[in-house]
Amino acid sequence: MSAKVKSEILAWFWIGLVFLLVNGTLGQARVIPSGSMENTLLVGDHLIMSRIGYDAGIPFTNIHLPLWRDPKRRQIIIFKPPYGKQDQPDLIKRVIGLPGDKIRIHDGSVWINGAKLEENYTTGPTELPSHYELLPPFQGAPLTVPENQYFVMGDNRGNSYDSRYWGCVPRSAILGTPVAIYMSVNASGDAWNGNIVERLRAYGNALFHPSEIRWKRLFETF
Repeated sequence: MSAKVKSEILAWFWIGLVFLLVNGTLGQARVIPSGSMENTLLVGDHLIMSRIGYDAGIPFTNIHLPLWRDPKRRQIIIFKPPYGKQDQPDLIKRVIGLPGDKIRIHDGSVWINGAKLEENYTTGPTELPSHYELLPPFQGAPLTVPENQYFVMGDNRGNSYDSRYWGCVPRSAILGTPVAIYMSVNASGDAWNGNIVERLRAYGNALFHPSEIRWKRLFETF
């Protein structure tokens, strides 16, 4: 791919991103700051998130209203953390358990309603955390996903802080689902965790060293 073509592609990416940010009721941009969803999503992947059918929000505010769509099993979602302060960054995980499901975790796998869930996207076995007493339903009995809630996990099962630790995600906390990767920059998580200086450094490095851009991941859809 020639430098001119790459430059044109990048220009259109940024134009589209600005449009989405302004028109935040339909879509927004997100960046992956950690490895909890590897290898499906990598640190530095920039995503376009669709809110259509999931959430109606006022851009640049925390005001939002859940809509009619509900996520399906194995679907990746973006949501507000169901714990801690309201200003925490949004999370991205995969839906594993639906309302009413009975979930067990043993032998390195997830079992739903007595059947093993086949997952070809995970990195490493699925285990309960060592301090699983935080989730009493797992002590000798399955966890039953409450009504209007979802059990979620990261694909990188050995490095994901998810429903195994803090419980299920309320439907009202779900904002949308990723649609495509519009940019992917090979930089450490420090650049994407709110450190503006590091983020600008990562973009500048990618500008002068295009090899730091994961070109093959661009336009990848979900």
